[in-house]
This record gives sequence, C-alpha cells and structure tokens, in this order.
Amino acid sequence: MSAFLGELVGTMILIILGCGVCASGSLTLSMGKGTGWLMGAVGWGLAVTMGVFAVGEVSGAHLNPAVTLGFATIGEFDWALVPIYISGQFLGAFLGAIIVFFHYAPHWSRTDDPGTKLGVFATGPAIAHTPSNILSEVIGTFLLVLGLLAIGTNEFTQGLKPVVVGLLITSIGLSLGSTTGYAINPARDLAPRLAHALLPIVGKGSSNWHYAWIPVIGPIIGGCFGGLFYQAVFKQITSTWFWVSCAVTTGLMGWTLATRRSVMASANNDSASAA
Repeated sequence: MSAFLGELVGTMILIILGCGVCASGSLTLSMGKGTGWLMGAVGWGLAVTMGVFAVGEVSGAHLNPAVTLGFATIGEFDWALVPIYISGQFLGAFLGAIIVFFHYAPHWSRTDDPGTKLGVFATGPAIAHTPSNILSEVIGTFLLVLGLLAIGTNEFTQGLKPVVVGLLITSIGLSLGSTTGYAINPARDLAPRLAHALLPIVGKGSSNWHYAWIPVIGPIIGGCFGGLFYQAVFKQITSTWFWVSCAVTTGLMGWTLATRRSVMASANNDSASAA
C-alpha cells in the first residue's frame, strides 16, 4: 500500500467513525440520540485510534494536514510528500462522509433541524466570534501537534501508541472542544462540509461556508506553531518562523480581547429582547 492510499484509508476510517458518532448522538430516531458531549469526545478519540492502528505502519498515519504541515515545518517530514499526504487525507475524509450519509440514510428525512444535519459533517462555533473561534482551533491543534511530537519521544509497549494518541484527542475534545467543535484538522471539516453541500440530504440547509475557512486556517497555524514550539523548547532550536508564529498567536489574543465588548453587547441585547 502506498503512503497516499494509507492516508486515504486512515482518514476515511477516522471520518466514518468520527462523523458516525456525531450522527448517532444527534439524528432523530437514532438509538444513540442524546448521549452527549462525552460520548462524542470518546468516539472521536477511538476513531483516531482505529485510523492510526490501520495505517500507522504504512504512512505514519498523519490523517490531518495540520499534522503533516507541522511536522514538515520543523524538518520531521519531507516537503515533497506533503501534497501527496494532504490530497489523500482530503479524499479519504470526503469518502468517509459519503459513507456516513448512506449508513444513516433513513434518518435524514426524520430529522427536522438543518443545523443538526450539518453538525454530523462539519463543526461550528458555540458563540460566533471570529478571533476567538480561530484562537480555539489554534490552541487545540497546537496541543495536538505538540502532544504527538512528545509522544513520539517515548517508548511504549507494542500497539499502545495509537491508544495514547486517541486519549490525546479525547482530552482535547473534553477540555477545549466545546467552543468550536474542535475540528483541529482541515480535512476533517472541509471535506465533509463539501460532501454535505453536494449530497442529496433531505431538508438540509446551508453548509455555512462563511465559517468554513476558520477550521482550515486555525489548525494550520496551530499545527505549525506546535511543531515550532516543540523544536524551540525541547530541542532548543529557534527559527524566524517560531517568532512569527508567536506573533500571530499573540495577535489573535489581542484581537479577541479588543472585540470581546461587541460580543458582550450582543449578548446583552439578546437578553433584553428575550425579556
């Protein structure tokens, strides 16, 4: 099996099981409906674990363009292979989303809310606030790539590493994921969102394309920063790009603080209207 096919199959498994747990917990008449955030976070962690088990020996199981770019940025991965890996990841995620659509075929017409249907495929913010939404994705993916690099320095019993990686995903989801749905993976969000737009889903609404760039750019920034931070702190090798990443992240924090008043004002207006 080629590295391209490995990334395709691994990412397809990730999306089938990950978007599958979203569908199970939210679609009308699903026996898993209402199982909640904990089940979703555990389901996504197990989805990553299964994807890594499946193709870890073939391609290294990046399954995520942010991971591929984060590793390449610090010389842990060959830039010449980046397009091959990312194309495999996006195609695998798209195919995985299509399989989820067919698996839950009878449930789309029984589920009234278009937002619930979109939520099976793509992420969205709990509170729409561009700088903090980007920052949430940056922080989550920063920890993902930093954690993966740290895990890679440890010796584990054979077969245990994919489980540890899955636990990392679950931890990020439980602790940080409730703000934006923790895409922390451009392929995980963009490819299924495209599938949602193209598939004949009964009663679907908008694919929310005005938000779609955030779970792409945020994870890319966070993944690269995570790699550069690991290199600077653990290996004591700093580069210009490390300081650029620090500046970008600091700028996002400043943007978040500068615009928080508008969010508070909007919330107060909503409360007044409700009253």
